[in-house]
Amino acid sequence: MTESWDPHGAGVLRLPSGRLVRGRALRGPLPEDGPAPTYAVYLLGRQPPEVPWETRWLRWPDFRLPADRGEARTVLAEAWQRAPADRVEIACGGGRGRTGTALACLAVLDGVPPQEAVTFVRRHYDRHAVETPWQRRYVRRFTAGG
Repeated sequence: MTESWDPHGAGVLRLPSGRLVRGRALRGPLPEDGPAPTYAVYLLGRQPPEVPWETRWLRWPDFRLPADRGEARTVLAEAWQRAPADRVEIACGGGRGRTGTALACLAVLDGVPPQEAVTFVRRHYDRHAVETPWQRRYVRRFTAGG
């Protein structure tokens, strides 16, 4: 098992189950206070740069929704499943809209009711997370059952 994230580290979100995931902005540098991720999901309109850890890329243009919602569900479910054993990072360019939306979906997978997931992420990750009305609607319609 990999050493987990510091629960007080920059961008780290503790889900109700205790799973820790880190959200961040790819436009900024890696946080200096702690280890690198072991698994990351990058939410971008174009392929991300290479990094020395395992990654998945979801085509997800800025201020929009995932290009393939079925693939998004699969990738986010895998990230949630891996969080107890890996240092899972979720990131987009600014670290708020797409990242916040994905983190809210992870919260739904973790048992937070879809209608409460955006509020949960705004309270525990970033008060500006999930930027657009269609991102909020996407989270409300995201279900843990598939």
